[in-house]
Formats: sequence, C-alpha cells, structure tokens
Amino acid sequence: MGGPTARRWLAAGAALTLSAACVGPTDRTFVTGRIEPRQIRFVTIVETPPGEVGGWQAACIHIRISRDNTGESIVCKFGVETPLHTQEGPVSASLAQRIAADRINEATHSIFGAATLESPLGMLCESLKATLRTTVPASIVGAKVPVRCHAKSFPVQFGAFTL
Repeated sequence: MGGPTARRWLAAGAALTLSAACVGPTDRTFVTGRIEPRQIRFVTIVETPPGEVGGWQAACIHIRISRDNTGESIVCKFGVETPLHTQEGPVSASLAQRIAADRINEATHSIFGAATLESPLGMLCESLKATLRTTVPASIVGAKVPVRCHAKSFPVQFGAFTL
C-alpha cells in the first residue's frame, strides 16, 4: 500500500482528547476517545518458517499530546513489535492490533487521567512508553515497545490528547 491515498489513510487517527476539569481545589483531567485496533498498522518484518516459532511484525505509533492553554505540543513516538508465532501459538496482525490498542488505551487513560495542567508533556510521553514496555510484553510473550519505530513500519498519527 503506498501513495497519497495510503498516506491520508494512515494519518486519519482516532480523536482522543485529554481535557482539564476543575474539581474542588485542584485541577484534574479526564480522557475521552479510544484508539481502535484497526487503526494500528502492523507490517511483517520477518516471515515465520512453517511449523516454527518466530517471525516478527511491527507497528509505528505517533500520539500528539497538546497543552490547550499554552499551545505547547509534542508527538510521542514509539513502536510496537511482536513475534508472529510463539510457543503459545500464532500472533495474527488482528490479535496484535487488539492487544496493542487495549494496552495503549488503558495506559493513556491511566497516565493522562492523572495529569495536571502543569504536567510536563515529555514526561507524560515517557511514562506512557514505560508503562507499555511492561504491559505489552505481559500480554504477548516476546513483544517489545522500542523507542524508535522499525524502518519498515508506517507511522500512524493518532489524534490529539489536549491538556
């Protein structure tokens, strides 16, 4: 898949929002929206030899995090990589998509939901990646969340989390 049409599709991410709400004496945030599994695009990096454990697939995630009151904005970039076949069985692209989306949604709601208007955006990004480096491999044996996306994966931009 390539060309301008593919690039438009890949850029059409979920609209996820992180907003501030005043609750009592402190500012709190809440998160709305979700990344849908079909929005995460895994590509095969290494084919699985027939009847063997192995193979590799990768996806590239870019999540924009913005501060509404100042216009400050960063793009939190990371990869999600999984084997194609483990001792426990095959890891299809659709299974990897579902698990990655679930773990990303859980982590963003937890981390960004605890953020304040003063929370450094870079620190929120690093907390998200650190959480995913634990939760994704706990869900798929051998999976990893690298800081950089694999060269063969397509970056997919996901909406904006706005503080």
